[in-house]
Amino acid sequence: MEQLLQNNEALFRLGAFATVLALMLIWEALTPRRTPLLGWNRRLNNLALVGLDVLLVRFLIPIATVAVAEISMARDWGLFNIVDAGFWPSFVLSFLLMDLVIYGQHVITHKIPLLWRIHRVHHTDLDFDVTTALRFHPFEIILSMFIKFFFIALFGAPVAAVIVFEIILNISSMFNHSNIRIPASIDRLLRYFIVTPDMHRVHHSVIKVETNSNYGFNIPWWDYIFRTYRPQPKDGHIKMKIGLNEFQGYKVIFLHWLLLQPFVSGKKEIREKIISEEN
Repeated sequence: MEQLLQNNEALFRLGAFATVLALMLIWEALTPRRTPLLGWNRRLNNLALVGLDVLLVRFLIPIATVAVAEISMARDWGLFNIVDAGFWPSFVLSFLLMDLVIYGQHVITHKIPLLWRIHRVHHTDLDFDVTTALRFHPFEIILSMFIKFFFIALFGAPVAAVIVFEIILNISSMFNHSNIRIPASIDRLLRYFIVTPDMHRVHHSVIKVETNSNYGFNIPWWDYIFRTYRPQPKDGHIKMKIGLNEFQGYKVIFLHWLLLQPFVSGKKEIREKIISEEN
């Protein structure tokens, strides 16, 4: 099984991405949780951003997370390459530790001003759907790759655990950013095991205490353990306002503005740049 995953890693990842993206788009169209505020222009720019992210990562970083796991195994780097815990304990613990790292990275990007400037590209989306899961600045994608490299080598994570983690993280992120309706009783049960759309939508509220909560992308337990969990938005899921107050009502849906966002300070500077550009 491990060899099959390793030999077809790119195919599995691409297939999972395309399948889940298509399913979520259909689900959103059939049973939306909220009425979409914006049309396909916003979605297409989000998709263009993830396409650019992929191209830049392939061009600038000639190694993948799987290759780091392979190198670590060959050179006996990392905890699970030094301590023989057995395949399944190493697999499960590596998966959980990598998810904890992603949670910690997410919290830090909200706390450090420079990193927040980069991460806020994700938060300035004026709506919330599956394409929001793909809306990350290239700087953040590159930073995240190097953080993963370090911890994969530190943990000595098995190759299979890295592949499965990357696929599931991608799937769960698209799922929990989707504008889909899930019955409240089912949502309450799912929250014990995975981050649901209603749980993560709170994180995209314009209200700061809500923005600084529900950081999990995959496993919800870290929010419970570290007390960053908030069950519901103050204004309810239908009426809550998505995005950031300082970036409301401007051309923040277009690709070039998404790329420029880390370099502008907010509403006043964006307005001045737009006026200058239009003149």
